[in-house]
Amino acid sequence: MVKESPKGAQSVLRAIRLLKHFTAERPGLRLAELSEKSGLNKATTHRLLQALLSEGMLERETDSGRYRLGPALLALGLQAMSAGNLRAQGRPLLKQLAAETGETATLEVPVEDTMLILDEVSGGRRVAAGGNVGTRWAMHATSTGKAVIAFSENGLARLPERLTPLTVKTITSRQALEEQLVQIRRRGFAESVDELEDGFSGVGTVIRNPAGDILAAMSICGPTQRLTESRRANLGAMLCAAAGRLQPRF
Repeated sequence: MVKESPKGAQSVLRAIRLLKHFTAERPGLRLAELSEKSGLNKATTHRLLQALLSEGMLERETDSGRYRLGPALLALGLQAMSAGNLRAQGRPLLKQLAAETGETATLEVPVEDTMLILDEVSGGRRVAAGGNVGTRWAMHATSTGKAVIAFSENGLARLPERLTPLTVKTITSRQALEEQLVQIRRRGFAESVDELEDGFSGVGTVIRNPAGDILAAMSICGPTQRLTESRRANLGAMLCAAAGRLQPRF
């Protein structure tokens, strides 16, 4: 028996199906590609895309004309994940790390070539990172992003060809980044020192499920002045031990 769609839902279903054509392998698609993939004519496809753009579900690159998933859709995903087990299971551990270190502990998930801040707990210091839940940070400039790249198969494929400099210390050379990935795999955690923002540093490592798949990443971050080289080493070891205790089950 063929299941019928609710009356008046045709446009909604078509729009949802357009969104499903965006994948990790094809994050950016042009109007003609979407029209062909969906089997809709260009006029109908364009009308649906404009509606999705108006609600922030999509973004359009001005130089290439490609469409990409937008911030409103990511926010919905964040809400869905926040209601799920990952955030719920991770929060007690974030609280413990923040209390023990006095710094900010974060839980992040990879979204394309960025890391989305799913949750964070401040250590209570007056000068500290905070207020970043729901924002995205460039993967190549963050400790969590570099950890995900290092421990993922073909992790570098997540990044664009050109790595944008955010500070004078941001790594923009793929060769230099590859050399750092070797160190990250050896010690189990990554570092970002003044690479995302001047005066801001962090250590990060990945979180795996019982099967060993990478689900997310955690970081401890704060002012570079406090996160000295020796302290980052201690925090990295602490973070790796904590990540080993957290094995989310769904």
